[in-house]
Amino acid sequence: MNPAPPLSSSNEINLRRLVALRLIALTGQSAVVWAVVTKLHMELPLRPLIGVITGMAAISLLTWLRLRRPWPVPDVEIFGQLLLDVVVLTALLYFSGGATNPFVTLYLLPLAITAAALPGPPTWLMAGITAVCYSALLFYYVPLPESHGMPGESHLHVFGMWLSLIMSTGLISWFAVKMAATLRERDRLLAEMREQELKHERILALGTLAAGAAHELGTPLSTMAVLVKDFRPDVPVTEEKLVTLRGQIARCKKILSSISATASQVRAESGESRPLDAFLEGIVAKWLSMRPGVHAHHRFSGAQPAPHVVAEQTLSQAILNILNNAADASPQDVEVDGHWSSAELTLEIADRGPGLTPEIEHNPGEPFLSTKSEGLGLGLFLAYTTFQRFGGSVRLLSREGGGVLCRLTLPLAPILVSS
Repeated sequence: MNPAPPLSSSNEINLRRLVALRLIALTGQSAVVWAVVTKLHMELPLRPLIGVITGMAAISLLTWLRLRRPWPVPDVEIFGQLLLDVVVLTALLYFSGGATNPFVTLYLLPLAITAAALPGPPTWLMAGITAVCYSALLFYYVPLPESHGMPGESHLHVFGMWLSLIMSTGLISWFAVKMAATLRERDRLLAEMREQELKHERILALGTLAAGAAHELGTPLSTMAVLVKDFRPDVPVTEEKLVTLRGQIARCKKILSSISATASQVRAESGESRPLDAFLEGIVAKWLSMRPGVHAHHRFSGAQPAPHVVAEQTLSQAILNILNNAADASPQDVEVDGHWSSAELTLEIADRGPGLTPEIEHNPGEPFLSTKSEGLGLGLFLAYTTFQRFGGSVRLLSREGGGVLCRLTLPLAPILVSS
């Protein structure tokens, strides 16, 4: 299946339509000049008129070729192209009667396009420029030759005004309809992207919790495995072992139930409001209850009272994944140091394990990389992804004397509770 082509920007689409409108307008202007000269036998300054029309056609061709290049189309380019249309129209009107030319209403076309495609300041600037050009044509222009006393002059002028209005309204309506269709398509695509983002967030949340559950399940399953090894047909099972086995099975069920409950939530980010220090203390307390054999030292400091944050579940689990990695590396020596300001949290988790392997050091945060034979290599990857989703970062550093320092930074704005 071929990948979908990249979406064009709104300015690029509008510039393509502007070129198409310009070619239509140039065709109409050329037809009017031809009809006036050949049918009405009016002597117009053909050389400058043809020069202006030909020059504008050449610029349109160059613009069309420019659109074939993968270059961005800024607002200033759109405005410059529309300003060029105003200049060309002013030149054509100057050589064909000035403000007395019924096609002077074509000034509405670039003004309407500017208002539809660009923000307020360029629109007001374009309105001022068109007003100045129209006012100048009241005094400075080349009069139409032999216009006075021509039979049917008033009818021709009225017909010209009618034709100019029809052209202006038709072209403006065409551009407006196309722009509205583009906006509807953009809204549809944005809605689809938002829906996909929500799905991805739920998948990420579930994956993060599953990676944490894998760590949590490791301890009870190991205990159960040790107990099962002692079971023999000829050796009676003691009540103490059965109680321990039931307790470990209940713990596994509780872990799996927590994953199911989280997966059924509309948003995994839902959580209660807690002070930041209490939030961190709760994570460490939960971790120590899961890993009773770990010797850890932790200290948290920062501005008091600590800011209130949402006790975000995927964020908690991401930190737990890092803590479990540290406990797996050196269960006898884990240090947790947290510090916060009003805007950012920095959390450092250090161990005295074997340190970083070259593969992990050069590819931090990549999935399926693990130093443990039974590891899936997803805990660190999901922690990276979770922190990046909140605008934070995860860095792995080698410690002097051996071990790894994992530095987590997190801006507080995404999880801060408004007072």
